[in-house]
Amino acid sequence: MIDQPSVLIVDDDQELSDLLVEALTSYGYRPVAVHSGQEMRQALSGGPFNLILLDIMMPGEDGLDLCRALKTPGSPQASTPVIFLTALKDTADTVVGLELGADDYLAKPFQTRELIARVRAVLRRAQASPGQALSEVRSASGSILAFADWKLNAPARHLIDKNGVVVPLSAAEFRLLSLFLDYPQQVITRERILESLAMRNLNIYDRSVDSQVSRLRAKLRDKEMSIIRTMRGDGYLLATPVERGTA
Repeated sequence: MIDQPSVLIVDDDQELSDLLVEALTSYGYRPVAVHSGQEMRQALSGGPFNLILLDIMMPGEDGLDLCRALKTPGSPQASTPVIFLTALKDTADTVVGLELGADDYLAKPFQTRELIARVRAVLRRAQASPGQALSEVRSASGSILAFADWKLNAPARHLIDKNGVVVPLSAAEFRLLSLFLDYPQQVITRERILESLAMRNLNIYDRSVDSQVSRLRAKLRDKEMSIIRTMRGDGYLLATPVERGTA
């Protein structure tokens, strides 16, 4: 029997939560609904989830605070995909959420088909390769990609430093790093990055891209920007060769 993906719903709206549970269950998912940050932490303490649906506007700890905590380096949930549930008027907050490491957003009100489509897409990106080129690299050239003082174990999605310590990556950070490793020492435009991160439905592009790159640089401890260089007016460039091998 194929395991049903588990989805944690964090929303203070009881009626909406019930509808989400019903919809996700009917499509073969295992949803659990909670209504506050405290309840979210209790649910996560019982085991990992495949995906978190997180409402932005909640009393007390809002979705942005909770996402920031989830995506903190070293957090057990740092690589768990997050989809924000947001009102149309919360576009600015949505962009901030994506900058914090969320993977997508769903504007209220929404249709069940859109909900399921976004859930499927995010889970597919989290479980599969971030792009066709990387999947080709895995099959043809091995699963370990070495660059600078780092290694990326692509199938395990582990970023490993020179001391063998694993640095957790969010789904967006993994896709972005994979894109750079696909095209080392080549300029990658912001438009190409946006396409890879599946963020074309936002109104604010450059800020989101720059923030995602900054987050990845922080994970790579690239304060001098010697690994990922900014190419003014063009985009970004991975300024180091990539060696490919097997685990």
